Amino acid sequence: MADYVQTILTSQFEAALAMLKQCVQACPSEHYDGKIAKDSFRTIAYHTLFWVDYYLSPGEDAFELRDLNHRGGDDRVLESSPGLTRDETLSYVEICRQKLVEALAVETPESLAAPSGFSRFSFSRGELHLYNLRHIQHHTGALSAYLRRVDANLKDSKALSWVRMGWR
Repeated sequence: MADYVQTILTSQFEAALAMLKQCVQACPSEHYDGKIAKDSFRTIAYHTLFWVDYYLSPGEDAFELRDLNHRGGDDRVLESSPGLTRDETLSYVEICRQKLVEALAVETPESLAAPSGFSRFSFSRGELHLYNLRHIQHHTGALSAYLRRVDANLKDSKALSWVRMGWR
């Protein structure tokens, strides 16, 4: 059963990240800093990836900031960063995908049933993965809807297609 759970979690996470990647790739340069609610496309893409990276860590104390999470030499966590360039964002998608594959490969039935490792949550590690996956989907939906609204060429385009499973 554990292998099956790892397989489906990996497949669905990869599909969600592939859809996020599609949005970043499809976003016209003139709309990369466009507003979606209170934040920009750039900021929302970064926010999504930051939390994917963070919650794939074994716990809050194990999370290590990456060079791309620092701006101006400041050592604070900049979750509310203005975001990354398109190329940096696409690189961060790949980093998160690799971390996802590695993190899920070591999960066991016991680790999935154990506490999440994050004090803000009272649920299990397994539920944390589902929470993380829903977070990706929520923001990817917002990015996709924004792109369809601001770019008539993307309304019916396959550039923003549904990814059933796996990485592409």
